[in-house]
Amino acid sequence: MTDGSPDYRDSGLEFPSDFVFGSATASYQIEGAAHEDGRGPSIWDTFSHTPGKIVHGDTGDSACDHYHRLESDLDLMAGLGLESYRFSIAWPRIQAEGTGVPNEKGLAFYGRLVDGLLERGIRPIATLYHWDLPQALEDRGGWTNRDTAHRFADYAHHVGEALGDRVSMWTTLNEPWCSAYLGYGSGAHAPGRMNGADALTAVHYLNLAHGLGLVALRDVARNDPQYSATLNLHVIRGEEEPRSAEAKTEAIRRIDALANRAFTGPMLRGEYPADLIEDTAGVTDWGFVKPGDTALIQQPIDVLGVNYYSTVTVRMWDGSSPRVNADGHKDMGGSPWPGSEHVEFLPQEGPYTDMGWNIAPDGLEDLLVDLHEQFPGLPLMVTENGAAFPDEVVDGRVRDVERVDYLRRHFTAAHRAMQRGVDLRGYQVWSLLDNFEWGYGYTKRFGIVHVNYETQERTLKDSAHWYRELISSRRIPQ
Repeated sequence: MTDGSPDYRDSGLEFPSDFVFGSATASYQIEGAAHEDGRGPSIWDTFSHTPGKIVHGDTGDSACDHYHRLESDLDLMAGLGLESYRFSIAWPRIQAEGTGVPNEKGLAFYGRLVDGLLERGIRPIATLYHWDLPQALEDRGGWTNRDTAHRFADYAHHVGEALGDRVSMWTTLNEPWCSAYLGYGSGAHAPGRMNGADALTAVHYLNLAHGLGLVALRDVARNDPQYSATLNLHVIRGEEEPRSAEAKTEAIRRIDALANRAFTGPMLRGEYPADLIEDTAGVTDWGFVKPGDTALIQQPIDVLGVNYYSTVTVRMWDGSSPRVNADGHKDMGGSPWPGSEHVEFLPQEGPYTDMGWNIAPDGLEDLLVDLHEQFPGLPLMVTENGAAFPDEVVDGRVRDVERVDYLRRHFTAAHRAMQRGVDLRGYQVWSLLDNFEWGYGYTKRFGIVHVNYETQERTLKDSAHWYRELISSRRIPQ
């Protein structure tokens, strides 16, 4: 173990000159302009306009109005000294119904974004899918329809043709775990289905879309970019005093199969784990996996994106006491854990962010080291890490002391992982801007830049100033 303070509050740690410091956003959360320039409806438009789905009935119709404030937001990024910017492309802005001839106005917007980044010396990291599936495709089955994976490949081809000479890194999918299990299993995310078999079907077709999308991108890219996928891999811990060692191991194994190996298995090993298939046999027979699918999914990638916020603690449920389900996700009635409803998620020690998630920088170090040991030789990048706190502008300033402390501790964790041999290429702080936080609407603020949603005024928080100092000095500030 690397030396350092036990609470991860180190200062003065230096990052190498080629380490890439950036920030991240997602299209539906910031763009607004939901009905402009040929953009069609996405599943999140439909979901957010459905009564009872989003806190306060909020929608992403206007969000941060980034679509109209592109130049000033780009200047803001440059002022922070960002070396990279991870953004996502809205599929319904490119193809209103998910198929057909691409919308030139949509492509032009992202062309201006990429050009603006390059003009400011900022590396464009483009994510093709951050959850905003065209509603027309959902009407035909969405991610439970195999054809959606092929439509995704067509979409990737069109975007790659338009931007394939300028984007530095392509990411196919962001957090397919959320798309599949929260969208089709628990009902907490769009499209709001609550069916375990649908969730597992979506897992496979999202994985297939990843593979087909990479093939499509490689066919048209012209500037030798890097290729990646981003996973929100779960850091799973067992209860401290389990009923038995076997039960502790079983609970961790089951959730690891569903949350992690359902994606790393086919993407990085070319196969689904046998125990995952066995665990979920009562939910589905996995007949949707066709011969040759896993070979298609296992396309070579240059970087694995890692999103990390908190840990989970699990144990096997005794079947009689009230089942504890503190898994950190909004409860809408369904389960994001098909086939493992007899696993409990225990409350964890604080402190917590405004999302109720525990703050555990050691979990990030453990995750990065574990991935390095599982997949030696595969470079990693932290593609999201950050925290929500109830920030306020007082006398023109946002004193977000808790976020500064959070980032300091997690950058320390990343540095320690690198000291232990992890090939970590960069870190994209979530999020650049306060934004539409999915089912929580505008009630949770993740940004290092405060957004007044009535006036759209941007205010740099203390965390943004702290991050600018880290980037310029390449050293964790005091």
